[in-house]
Amino acid sequence: MEVREVEVLANNVVLLTVDGRLDPTGAYRIEIREPAAAREVRPAPWALLLTVILSSALINNFVFTRYLGLCIFFGVSRKRDTSVGMGITFTLVMVLSALLSWVLYTLVMYPLKLKFLQIIVFIGVVAFLVQALDTILKKTHRSLHQRFGVYLMLITTNCIILAVPLLNAAANASLMESFALALGSGAGFTLALFLMSCAREKVELARVPAPFQGLPIAFALAGLFALAFMGFSGLSFLK
Repeated sequence: MEVREVEVLANNVVLLTVDGRLDPTGAYRIEIREPAAAREVRPAPWALLLTVILSSALINNFVFTRYLGLCIFFGVSRKRDTSVGMGITFTLVMVLSALLSWVLYTLVMYPLKLKFLQIIVFIGVVAFLVQALDTILKKTHRSLHQRFGVYLMLITTNCIILAVPLLNAAANASLMESFALALGSGAGFTLALFLMSCAREKVELARVPAPFQGLPIAFALAGLFALAFMGFSGLSFLK
């Protein structure tokens, strides 16, 4: 009697399908004549990248689930136009800094065993990109540059900007995985800014009690959004 199919179920239970009928009162011995070839099932590259993007934007949103980047989040989310502009700028800096940090970490810091300098190097990369972006915006979009104000420079030490390269380095992520995490995190931050700015514009038209005007009502709105994003907890895009 030969085994036709082997299936591994939950809790390490192995289900064997054999040719023929077994006697429930008998005893049987399983003999392995030759080892079977082990195969690892991996998702398609595009599916993995899409999963990383959606997970970092919704399930693990840095603002509503990890509470990072709140300084810029509350400072720029007063107007919708400013929020969208900051979100796009933030995403651009995040993607470029993540890619450049990955190159420096993989090709220079890791081979030379300089991993202890990663925070300093990553801050330098972000500062360089922010300074370049500040110069470009000042020359091309002066009105948008004035709206950003000091918050544009705060991107240099923003928690999310630094968290993405550090997470990529800790997980030994590939270049495409680093790109996907940076893009998804930037998209999640942009979504958070857009939702918050829409809510705050509506609140300005309402009669808010004096003690709750300004940041108090903004924190209450952020808490409601955080509760809503908790609905994505446990969601999996790969089966």
